Amino acid sequence: MMDKHSGWKRFQEYCFCYPEIGLSLDLSRMFFPDGFINEMEPAFKKAFHEMAALEAGAISNPDENRMVGHYWLRDPRLAPSREISCEIEGNTREIKRFASEVGQGVIRPGKERIFRNFVLIGIGGSALGPQLLADALWDGGFLKPYFLDNTDADGIDLLLKKLRDKLEETLVLVVSKSGGTVETYNGMLEIRHAYLEKGLDFAKHAVAVTMAGSKLDQLASGEGWLARFPLWDWVGGRFSITSTVGLLPAALLGIDIDSFLEGARLCDRVTRKPDVCSNPAALLAAMWYYAADGRGKRDMVVLPYKDRLQYLARYLQQLVMESLGKELDRGGVRVNQGLTVYGNKGSTDQHAYVQQLLDGVNNFFVTFIEVLSDNRKKHVVIEKNVTSGDYLRAFLLGTRQALTRKGRESITITIKKADPFHLGALLAVFERTVGFYASLVNVNAYHQPGVELGKKGAGVVIEMLIKIYSYLHEKPGEARTVGEIAQAIGFPFEEETVYKILEFLAAQEERGIKKTPGDGLFDCGYFV
Repeated sequence: MMDKHSGWKRFQEYCFCYPEIGLSLDLSRMFFPDGFINEMEPAFKKAFHEMAALEAGAISNPDENRMVGHYWLRDPRLAPSREISCEIEGNTREIKRFASEVGQGVIRPGKERIFRNFVLIGIGGSALGPQLLADALWDGGFLKPYFLDNTDADGIDLLLKKLRDKLEETLVLVVSKSGGTVETYNGMLEIRHAYLEKGLDFAKHAVAVTMAGSKLDQLASGEGWLARFPLWDWVGGRFSITSTVGLLPAALLGIDIDSFLEGARLCDRVTRKPDVCSNPAALLAAMWYYAADGRGKRDMVVLPYKDRLQYLARYLQQLVMESLGKELDRGGVRVNQGLTVYGNKGSTDQHAYVQQLLDGVNNFFVTFIEVLSDNRKKHVVIEKNVTSGDYLRAFLLGTRQALTRKGRESITITIKKADPFHLGALLAVFERTVGFYASLVNVNAYHQPGVELGKKGAGVVIEMLIKIYSYLHEKPGEARTVGEIAQAIGFPFEEETVYKILEFLAAQEERGIKKTPGDGLFDCGYFV
């Protein structure tokens, strides 16, 4: 393994600094051979060309026949038409105006009240991005954030308990590009019900973030919601943090969205350079390719050493895995590609799975996120000029060194501060890295056929549940077995799913489904 001299030499060679965005990238503890980066240059020529075409407005998601334009959101001048540029610029102005008027009490729920909170209802990228921004950047100004990101009745009840006496002062943001996402629509109906029970006019508290003409847009327009903000079909959910999805909640939190967009814009400019060593996203993509052998053979463990970035691993999990986890390549060949991402935060992980990283199976590489400056204005000295923050950095450096000594590889990304500008730059680096890596392994990073299959499967289950419920109510008091019920509702070969649905219904007393014992576990009868 590297001794201290060769380690310092390698660090000097493979630590890349990008002062214009306050970011550096240390690849010295990845054990790729000398010459590897140069060998990747021909493959990156194609990746650079494809990225340039994407930014120019090429149809980059042929499955849905649409462009991919999240890069235009932070630099509207790059959009392929003046109409799109004007829409982006106008929307950003409207977001800032709306947030300002909410903060000043111009837009309010009633004469005697002002908005003090918001609850964002969304799922996937429509929730993870705003959650990351809130946790990383909110300092208690403007509104207090709450999130509803699942169709779990218990989770909904827990949220409503927190908002029990705050509903009248709570703005509701409903975020769904298609307007028909089941989890989000269910959450909206549940929250609407809570407002109605309190005798409150939901429309005077509600804001829609969706595509023009969607089911949600039509509902908000018909009911006269407070506001409607656009999403565009050329922005995918996992790439939407610099769209209305991220900017509206950020503005309502008092976050400087101009600085956030500027960090992303300047990072885009750096990562647009068609030279691997001058481009941090290209270097990261090369390391992913090296570490995972271009086949996803090793996992990426994301360890941000900053509490404010504790949502980063979850955010990157969706960004990377939904983009790269594909059965087929762009030529229709079965490749089963992907890159597994997991992580938490340092130094919490000193007491969790770092033990396995050091001593267990070597099937991963670590990405450390280092933040040089704390937001705290006055430090508390713990001992001999040492602060709590010093200990945090010591744990990062100590863990990094221990991994190297054990032959475990790591990347370190360093940013100056966890503020809007540097977070914008950091997230933009990862977005571009995903695009480059997808080109290297020849997959479409901008569609999600597996997710759509899951949605279709859920729709079939709901259809079965409705038929089971109707069938049992047609024959009250008559117990039927799983097989009899499956046959009767037209799903004779789906007994397992029918059984799971019946068990779920029988466990909820208020649904009225009863269960009688049988000779065996699966011979029970079910009736109303």
